[in-house]
Amino acid sequence: MGIFSSILNKIFHHGQAPTDSPAMPSGADAAAAGAAAQNAATATAVAAQSVDVEAVMNDLAKKNTEKLNWQTSIVDLMKLLGLDSSLNARKELATELGYAGAKDGSAEMNLWLHKQVMTKLAENGGKVPAELRD
Repeated sequence: MGIFSSILNKIFHHGQAPTDSPAMPSGADAAAAGAAAQNAATATAVAAQSVDVEAVMNDLAKKNTEKLNWQTSIVDLMKLLGLDSSLNARKELATELGYAGAKDGSAEMNLWLHKQVMTKLAENGGKVPAELRD
Protein backbone atom coordinates (compact mmCIF):
# COMPACT_ATOMS: atom_id res chain seq x y z
CA MET A 1 0.00 0.00 0.00
CA GLY A 2 1.31 3.44 -0.89
CA ILE A 3 1.78 6.24 1.61
CA PHE A 4 -1.09 8.27 0.21
CA SER A 5 -3.36 5.23 0.53
CA SER A 6 -2.28 4.96 4.16
CA ILE A 7 -3.18 8.62 4.72
CA LEU A 8 -6.52 8.11 2.98
CA ASN A 9 -7.30 5.00 5.03
CA LYS A 10 -6.37 6.62 8.34
CA ILE A 11 -8.64 9.60 7.67
CA PHE A 12 -11.54 7.89 5.92
CA HIS A 13 -11.65 4.98 8.37
CA HIS A 14 -11.00 7.05 11.49
CA GLY A 15 -12.74 5.45 14.45
CA GLN A 16 -13.38 2.14 12.66
CA ALA A 17 -11.82 -1.15 13.67
CA PRO A 18 -8.75 -2.00 11.54
CA THR A 19 -9.03 -4.89 9.12
CA ASP A 20 -6.36 -7.42 8.29
CA SER A 21 -4.71 -7.02 4.91
CA PRO A 22 -4.20 -10.13 2.79
CA ALA A 23 -0.62 -11.38 2.50
CA MET A 24 1.17 -10.16 -0.62
CA PRO A 25 3.45 -12.42 -2.70
CA SER A 26 7.15 -11.67 -2.40
CA GLY A 27 9.21 -10.12 -5.17
CA ALA A 28 9.57 -6.57 -6.39
CA ASP A 29 7.25 -7.00 -9.40
CA ALA A 30 4.53 -8.67 -7.37
CA ALA A 31 4.86 -6.02 -4.67
CA ALA A 32 4.61 -3.18 -7.18
CA ALA A 33 1.60 -4.74 -8.93
CA GLY A 34 -0.05 -5.46 -5.58
CA ALA A 35 0.54 -1.91 -4.34
CA ALA A 36 -0.93 -0.43 -7.52
CA ALA A 37 -4.00 -2.67 -7.25
CA GLN A 38 -4.38 -1.82 -3.55
CA ASN A 39 -4.11 1.92 -4.23
CA ALA A 40 -6.79 1.72 -6.93
CA ALA A 41 -9.07 -0.41 -4.75
CA THR A 42 -8.62 1.90 -1.77
CA ALA A 43 -9.35 5.02 -3.79
CA THR A 44 -12.46 3.41 -5.31
CA ALA A 45 -13.72 2.12 -1.96
CA VAL A 46 -13.43 5.43 -0.18
CA ALA A 47 -14.58 7.63 -3.06
CA ALA A 48 -18.20 6.82 -2.29
CA GLN A 49 -17.76 8.16 1.24
CA SER A 50 -17.71 11.79 2.24
CA VAL A 51 -15.49 12.51 5.22
CA ASP A 52 -14.90 15.86 6.88
CA VAL A 53 -11.10 15.80 6.82
CA GLU A 54 -10.74 18.87 9.03
CA ALA A 55 -13.04 17.39 11.70
CA VAL A 56 -11.17 14.07 11.71
CA MET A 57 -7.77 15.77 11.95
CA ASN A 58 -8.95 18.16 14.68
CA ASP A 59 -10.33 15.19 16.62
CA LEU A 60 -6.98 13.41 16.37
CA ALA A 61 -5.16 16.61 17.38
CA LYS A 62 -7.31 16.97 20.52
CA LYS A 63 -6.35 13.44 21.58
CA ASN A 64 -2.64 13.94 20.88
CA THR A 65 -0.27 15.15 23.57
CA GLU A 66 1.96 16.97 21.04
CA LYS A 67 0.88 20.28 19.53
CA LEU A 68 1.00 19.42 15.84
CA ASN A 69 0.27 21.90 13.06
CA TRP A 70 -1.35 19.48 10.61
CA GLN A 71 -3.01 22.36 8.70
CA THR A 72 0.30 23.44 7.12
CA SER A 73 2.90 20.78 7.91
CA ILE A 74 3.06 17.46 6.05
CA VAL A 75 5.37 16.13 8.79
CA ASP A 76 2.85 17.00 11.52
CA LEU A 77 -0.03 15.64 9.45
CA MET A 78 1.76 12.30 9.03
CA LYS A 79 2.74 12.19 12.71
CA LEU A 80 -0.84 12.86 13.77
CA LEU A 81 -1.97 9.92 11.63
CA GLY A 82 0.67 7.68 13.21
CA LEU A 83 2.63 7.38 9.97
CA ASP A 84 6.36 7.55 9.31
CA SER A 85 7.17 11.21 8.59
CA SER A 86 10.88 10.70 7.90
CA LEU A 87 12.56 12.22 4.86
CA ASN A 88 12.57 8.81 3.17
CA ALA A 89 8.81 8.46 3.68
CA ARG A 90 8.22 11.97 2.34
CA LYS A 91 10.47 11.25 -0.66
CA GLU A 92 8.36 8.16 -1.35
CA LEU A 93 5.16 10.21 -1.05
CA ALA A 94 6.64 12.87 -3.36
CA THR A 95 7.43 10.22 -5.96
CA GLU A 96 3.98 8.69 -5.58
CA LEU A 97 2.26 12.06 -6.09
CA GLY A 98 4.48 13.12 -9.00
CA TYR A 99 6.69 15.80 -7.44
CA ALA A 100 9.17 16.95 -10.10
CA GLY A 101 11.54 18.99 -7.91
CA ALA A 102 14.47 17.92 -5.79
CA LYS A 103 13.39 15.41 -3.17
CA ASP A 104 15.58 16.89 -0.46
CA GLY A 105 13.06 17.68 2.27
CA SER A 106 13.03 21.36 1.41
CA ALA A 107 10.24 23.66 2.53
CA GLU A 108 9.14 23.82 -1.11
CA MET A 109 8.77 20.03 -1.32
CA ASN A 110 6.99 19.81 2.04
CA LEU A 111 4.53 22.59 1.20
CA TRP A 112 3.82 20.98 -2.18
CA LEU A 113 3.24 17.61 -0.51
CA HIS A 114 0.81 19.06 2.00
CA LYS A 115 -1.24 20.84 -0.68
CA GLN A 116 -1.22 17.75 -2.92
CA VAL A 117 -2.38 15.51 -0.09
CA MET A 118 -5.22 17.91 0.73
CA THR A 119 -6.19 18.16 -2.94
CA LYS A 120 -6.09 14.37 -3.40
CA LEU A 121 -8.18 13.87 -0.26
CA ALA A 122 -10.78 16.24 -1.72
CA GLU A 123 -10.67 14.43 -5.08
CA ASN A 124 -11.38 11.16 -3.25
CA GLY A 125 -14.49 12.44 -1.48
CA GLY A 126 -13.03 14.26 1.49
CA LYS A 127 -14.44 17.59 2.60
CA VAL A 128 -11.34 19.78 2.70
CA PRO A 129 -11.51 23.55 3.24
CA ALA A 130 -10.31 25.51 0.19
CA GLU A 131 -7.60 27.28 2.21
CA LEU A 132 -5.92 23.92 2.86
CA ARG A 133 -5.89 23.06 -0.85
CA ASP A 134 -4.83 26.42 -2.33
